[in-house]
Amino acid sequence: MINNQLLNPRSIVVVGGSDDIQKPGGKVLKNLIDHNFKGSLFVVNPKAETVQGLEAHKDVANLPEVDLAILAIAAKFCPATVETLAKQKNTRAFIILSAGFHEESEEGAKLEEQIVATINSVNGCLIGPNCIGVMNSNYAGVFTTPIPVLDPKGIDFISGSGATAVYIMETGIPNGLPFSSVYSVGNSAQMGVEDVLEYLDNSFDPENSSRVKLLYVESINKPEKLLKHASSLIRKGCKIAAIKSGGSEAGSRAASSHTGALASSDVAVEALFRKAGIVRCNGREELATVAAVFLHPELQGKRVAVITHAGGPAVMLTDALSNNKLEVPSITGPKAQELLSKLFAGSSVANPIDFLATGTAEQLGHIIDACENDFDNIDAMAVIFGSPGLFPVYDVYDLLDKKMAECKKPIYPILPSIINVKDEIAHFLAKGRVNFPDEVAFGNALAKIYHTPKPVAQNIALPKVDEKAIRNVIDNAPNGYLTPEAVQQLLDAAGITRAGEAVVTTREDAVKAAKQLGFPVVMKVVGPVHKSDVGGVVLNVKDEETAAREFDRMIQIKDTTAILLQPMLSGVELFVGAKREDKFGHMVLCGLGGIFIEVLKDVNAGLAPLTKEESLDMIHRLKGYKILQGVRGQEPVNEEHFAEMVTRVSALVKVAPEIFEMDLNPLLGRKERVVAVDARIRIEK
Repeated sequence: MINNQLLNPRSIVVVGGSDDIQKPGGKVLKNLIDHNFKGSLFVVNPKAETVQGLEAHKDVANLPEVDLAILAIAAKFCPATVETLAKQKNTRAFIILSAGFHEESEEGAKLEEQIVATINSVNGCLIGPNCIGVMNSNYAGVFTTPIPVLDPKGIDFISGSGATAVYIMETGIPNGLPFSSVYSVGNSAQMGVEDVLEYLDNSFDPENSSRVKLLYVESINKPEKLLKHASSLIRKGCKIAAIKSGGSEAGSRAASSHTGALASSDVAVEALFRKAGIVRCNGREELATVAAVFLHPELQGKRVAVITHAGGPAVMLTDALSNNKLEVPSITGPKAQELLSKLFAGSSVANPIDFLATGTAEQLGHIIDACENDFDNIDAMAVIFGSPGLFPVYDVYDLLDKKMAECKKPIYPILPSIINVKDEIAHFLAKGRVNFPDEVAFGNALAKIYHTPKPVAQNIALPKVDEKAIRNVIDNAPNGYLTPEAVQQLLDAAGITRAGEAVVTTREDAVKAAKQLGFPVVMKVVGPVHKSDVGGVVLNVKDEETAAREFDRMIQIKDTTAILLQPMLSGVELFVGAKREDKFGHMVLCGLGGIFIEVLKDVNAGLAPLTKEESLDMIHRLKGYKILQGVRGQEPVNEEHFAEMVTRVSALVKVAPEIFEMDLNPLLGRKERVVAVDARIRIEK
């Protein structure tokens, strides 16, 4: 657990500190000195009398008691050093910069385990190993630069990669991003991203705590903890964005070699983030841009006024917003004409509002006032204002700062001339503002935030299912694929609507069942997984003779144990499934069914348990959603019933966590209802 000795230590020792500031031990000591750590500072170096003006101790045994130890020594020396500090010097916080632990070898893993056991035995806190350190407004305990001006109201940043933390700060600081704290967790031997987030949640103070959190994650080891505390922070008014890398096979391999951690399933991560309300980003630039948007008032609608003195960037921004389903609405009417009269000839207020390269600060003020007070179809303003370098623009940026403080609608400053007016931009940033140098990156980030859902309710009301019947089937079934009879029992117990069916093993029973179900029927083999590939599905069987003939043929197909008969139904083929994901629990999936799931892969996933709203959102985000709405005269699918099927599968796997994978494929969707036609369920106890 994060403790006060880590956050606000009264004393720090750098073990392995030196005069060589090109090495971690030397640089971290210099950073501590240069950024005015106010407590007692010690250094251990057996080969020197003084280090950077400080008396050097030969051994940690010679130290007085010390709150925080920063280790920059070889991995093999760390366990004994930690043991002495923890047991003899009352040290309760440790930052281990050194590499050479479980990310490298089995021997390194054992050293890491030994260190963690020692620190746990005294209820201490460990950051690392294999990290760049920690910094906050109390001290700069990192061996890297830059060191931002650390503001308690700035951004809390937690990173699984030290280098990435540096690069993200280098991306954001020039644009005005402020930071409150930076935690580089490295191998996360004891404290990972989830644990730091837990501390930020439990210690959150609405008056003094940062409201923006950024995460860089390669492996999610505690998804339940991440979901709980991210959701909690967002409900408290915070905003969280994260990069989760290692989603591809090659990326996962790279993540493993980096920190020794296996990357999590990307589908599961995506579902977790949506459930928590975390904005997922794909790179450093996007993360920094999203963070900058977070620092503005929240966008309450999707209608944006693009205000510009340069046509090209306005066109590109308009495209970026429109392509991401935000709106740049037309501005017309008497108020628009009144505004136009205050601008130079040739200006336009249609939206984008173009007040020309010769436009003035005064005119920009008129435009912002009109968007704020006169145009009800505008929810926010994006102001693009650069310079060809002909004259200073201090007055424009001062006006922009003033209006941002006065207006209720968000105003986003896009200041692209980072060379021509760098001094004016620096002047603007010094007022506590941030800049968006690229209009397209801004538009994409704004849309991504707008479309990220709020956290799901803490207590999810699931549809009622027959828990006793479900448990009876699961408890009495062996591992592997369930029999058709067991599948039917589970679907019925879960309230999942299914087609009438019969499983037969003789020709006579096949004919009898077909007559009872009513012609035409569908016949399917029981046993082979991919029925269509082996000729194990026959549609539109219309009479007894065909039923008998097809039974004789199909029962001979390899691995076939029986024949399943169902009435021939029509409708849009849909899919609902579930898969148990390591550490994450069950993923519930939905999409277009039949062969389309394999060809188009138009599937969305959610993390169980799912609300009805989540299920509907999954359906609405399908690329083929318009097919469900009905096209070219086809009747629509009952999406409410479809969503209910999704939530019922979610309820089923909650009662039966032994379900390893489950496919309802296809379900047939019609205007009246959605019916499961084929199903397979595999359990692993």
